[in-house]
Amino acid sequence: MKISTKYLLLLLIVLVSLISKAQEKRGNLPNYYDAPLHFGFTIGVNRGNFIIHPAQHFERFDSLKSVESVHKPGFNLGIVSELKLHRYITLRFIPNLSFVERSLHYSFAGHDTIVRKKAIESTFLNFPLDLKLRSKRVENFGAYILAGGSYSLDLASKRKTETSANMNEQIVKLKRDDFSYEFGAGAEFYLEYFKFAIEGKLSIGTKNVLIKDNTVFSNSVDKLNSKIFLVSITFEG
Repeated sequence: MKISTKYLLLLLIVLVSLISKAQEKRGNLPNYYDAPLHFGFTIGVNRGNFIIHPAQHFERFDSLKSVESVHKPGFNLGIVSELKLHRYITLRFIPNLSFVERSLHYSFAGHDTIVRKKAIESTFLNFPLDLKLRSKRVENFGAYILAGGSYSLDLASKRKTETSANMNEQIVKLKRDDFSYEFGAGAEFYLEYFKFAIEGKLSIGTKNVLIKDNTVFSNSVDKLNSKIFLVSITFEG
């Protein structure tokens, strides 16, 4: 009887160990993929830039040699809502407030090259809608790719500002509205009470956002398209 009790106890210990290991492999938040809707918030840093389509014959514009877009850092704040369409496909809507700063550098020929820098600050309300394809989970880790489009409204647009006669005071004016397409990828980590994700996403504007106001800074450029790269972290329940 003592021998059978010993073997029974040993078997019980083995079974408990196997069940414990099975639960560990299942990971945190095991039913996360089954929920129809998730909410959360996101914060991130962005790098704003322009795709420049220069006008032909730069030499017509006061000895202008080149125009260069220089990126600067900014940040984003947003709310996450994600709708399950399939176990591995979701529709994601993340309205966010984005602070973006960019600069255009105009190089003029002379005894020494003269560079005139025109800073452009924007405050965007973004409304992106993306399809997200997520992988199978490996315990507490998952990955995904996404693609979609976004509408942006620039709250800091100076499109109605009067054009100054002084070249030093002239600004580069941008239109208020823009549409963009975007794509990105991310990694997800499932913690005990919430999901944490790191994501990189590139957005490229489809509209020419430049306003022509008959200055050398606008006439020398045919088109300007926005290009913004965003690295963000999200927290979802």
